[in-house]
Amino acid sequence: MAEFIEWMNRLPDPLWYLALSVGAGLENFMPAIPADSFVALGGFLAGAGDLQAHWVVLGTWFGNVAGALFVYRLSYRHGQSVFERGFGRHLLRPHQMQRMRRFYSRWGTAAIFFSRFLPGVRAIVPVFAGVTHQSWSAVIAPITLASALWYGALVQIGLLAGQNLNTLIGMIDRLSAMLAVPAGLVALVVGIWWVRTRRAPDE
Repeated sequence: MAEFIEWMNRLPDPLWYLALSVGAGLENFMPAIPADSFVALGGFLAGAGDLQAHWVVLGTWFGNVAGALFVYRLSYRHGQSVFERGFGRHLLRPHQMQRMRRFYSRWGTAAIFFSRFLPGVRAIVPVFAGVTHQSWSAVIAPITLASALWYGALVQIGLLAGQNLNTLIGMIDRLSAMLAVPAGLVALVVGIWWVRTRRAPDE
């Protein structure tokens, strides 16, 4: 561990901040990438090396929020057409899109906020917020607030791990296992909804 810290300290701090920010943002495009691990690692590096915790929080928060809003905007402009032709029209039928639009209009802000704490789910919710044409203000507020709270907590976890990387890995693994339960339940509920609403009311 001492060798790792020494090697880390030889790298320019801005390079670390940039790498952590990009790593946290990539989750919005590839949900399998664990943004939480990048953020917690940043906290660990702040506690064990020369990085500043507040810059780690700001960098990872900015990267993740910027990525989420980019995906939202892209879906806002082009997402609806994807589901109107080709394979997309079989994925979501028009009446299902209408149901989803009503759900977002009523519960969208809360859904976006709480989804930012769930790995995997947080990358999907802004996509459909864009597809259903939710307003910019209804999307940006819950994303920025929830991400700030969550990433601040993750950096604190990294700091608490001190200089023990194995301790950090264990803490992140336990946290991921706990969050996998509600994320799985959300996926199950969405799957059941999708199956049960495939048939249009007039069929």
